[in-house]
Amino acid sequence: MRRILIILTTLMISISLHANVADSLASGNEAYQAEKYEQAINAYQSILDQDMESLEVYFNMANAYYKSGDLANAILYYEKAKLLAPNDEDIQFNLELANKFVVDKIDSLPQPFFVKWMNGIGNLLHADQWGYASIVLFVLALILGAIYFISGKPSIKKLTFSFGIVMLLLSFISFGFGYKEKNKIQNRNTAIVFAPTVTVKASPDNSGTALFVVHEGLKVEIIEELGNWIEIRISDGNTGWVKKEIVERI
Repeated sequence: MRRILIILTTLMISISLHANVADSLASGNEAYQAEKYEQAINAYQSILDQDMESLEVYFNMANAYYKSGDLANAILYYEKAKLLAPNDEDIQFNLELANKFVVDKIDSLPQPFFVKWMNGIGNLLHADQWGYASIVLFVLALILGAIYFISGKPSIKKLTFSFGIVMLLLSFISFGFGYKEKNKIQNRNTAIVFAPTVTVKASPDNSGTALFVVHEGLKVEIIEELGNWIEIRISDGNTGWVKKEIVERI
């Protein structure tokens, strides 16, 4: 009886939570349509404050920030949405539009063709979809393996063995892509600059040599943290140290 009560209580809390999320999302969307962008942001933030991660909320929040003129937050939430849906055309289009207003125009280091190719494939699906694909392919490999052992016909054995090996290899490859995409979400080693102008230092202290300047909205890679300082890398490969509070992790 006690176990049933616990299950029912948990279920009621879950239903109530989802109802609140739906209400907040609807409220935010209505405010956005009415061009009340600050109100929309507050509604979306109330969902995120419940430790929930939602592609729709991130994207809508980014749009609200963009409409309100908050470039850094708009880029931040477009990037958060892109982590969950790396191949979404609407997210990519809006992100590119917002990045046009970033002061820094930095050429990225050229990547080997195979790295671009692998990244392109990895972006076709998000982490969970790669995981599901890996499971389905592995189950197919098991079924083909069972048919191989059951069948007495050499032609069927040869066919199921070949396809089983292919399914197994594809399962491992899918798992690898899923693991890589999951790491992107968990590690969060990229950030957006939130200060209008920042001087990047050669060492993690105020007296360090000034190396270069970055501006609000720029995406950077976080290499290392040391106290109140972080070492960043920009897309052209240059590195340096900035105060931790001037960036927000994606």
